[in-house]
Amino acid sequence: MAGHSDHDHSAHSHEHGHGHGGHGGHSHGVAADADRRWLTSALTLIVVFMAAEVVVGFAARSLALISDAAHMLTDAASIVLALIAMRLAARPARGGYTYGLKRAEILSAQANGVTLLVLSAWLGYEAVTRLIEPPAVKGGLVLGTALVGVVVNIAAAWCMSKANRSSLNVEGAFQHVLTDLYAFIATAVAGLIMLTTGFLRADAIASLIVVALMLKAGFGLVRDSGRIFLEAAPAGVDPDALADRLVATPQVEEIHDLHVWEITSGQPALSAHILVAPGGDCHAVRRDLQRRLREEYRITHATLQVDHVGEDEEQQLLQITDAAQASAVADHCADSHGPVHRSGPHPH
Repeated sequence: MAGHSDHDHSAHSHEHGHGHGGHGGHSHGVAADADRRWLTSALTLIVVFMAAEVVVGFAARSLALISDAAHMLTDAASIVLALIAMRLAARPARGGYTYGLKRAEILSAQANGVTLLVLSAWLGYEAVTRLIEPPAVKGGLVLGTALVGVVVNIAAAWCMSKANRSSLNVEGAFQHVLTDLYAFIATAVAGLIMLTTGFLRADAIASLIVVALMLKAGFGLVRDSGRIFLEAAPAGVDPDALADRLVATPQVEEIHDLHVWEITSGQPALSAHILVAPGGDCHAVRRDLQRRLREEYRITHATLQVDHVGEDEEQQLLQITDAAQASAVADHCADSHGPVHRSGPHPH
């Protein structure tokens, strides 16, 4: 029922475009400006302290302090990337970029993750070297600097917690700062141990704790950004279970070519080909499916092609054997992807 399908597409596009226009209005702009202010405040705190920490780290000959400073450099870089990506992502879609530049934020998050992994490898090597031959480290300087670092990172983390952390980009920068906070606590403990017991290897051990935290945060960011780039379904959404729920909707006979992905973090999208029982109301089915997707899965960007079973002559083959059904679907959608979900007496 091409007429129905085309009309459904145009109706949905109009509704969706209107919704985005409302979302991108004044209140969203104010929120984005507030996010940038909070991130800039955190960036200022980090850069000022990092510069001082590098000087003290070399004076104290502490790898823990230098590794913390190196990590703070990635903190600063991650926030700068986040701010740039927010600007790019806010640009309207135009030309060949039909989604705009929303995935600039995911690129930023991935860059943050890779940086953490590379830096952790270098610091891990240095820490192991110092475990074997520990240099003389000034524990008092390490302890004092680390305690100040704890306060600075708490302040920076508080600033960033005020921004929109549903964005993987902002969450990535926040994880950098949070990791650094834990690292400074470990460094402060190491400084206290060196000051009271003279156990110089505590500095290298604290560095290895920092490395472990960096590896964990870096791997998480690379994994999550990779899922978005590879068009994986959003975390917590099982496409097969979703299709089984939708195909149980009255009048729906079959769902295939179902794709669920994320445009950017927090913006899931879905497309599918829906076959409706002969004589069924395509418009009502489309509206019902979109309502269910919105309410049950929070998917508001859904493109549904809705047709009647048996509209094309080839579709009549769907009433034959299972093998013939598969062949008919292949004829109907030559480039069909993924499993075919059909309604039936079995529970979904």
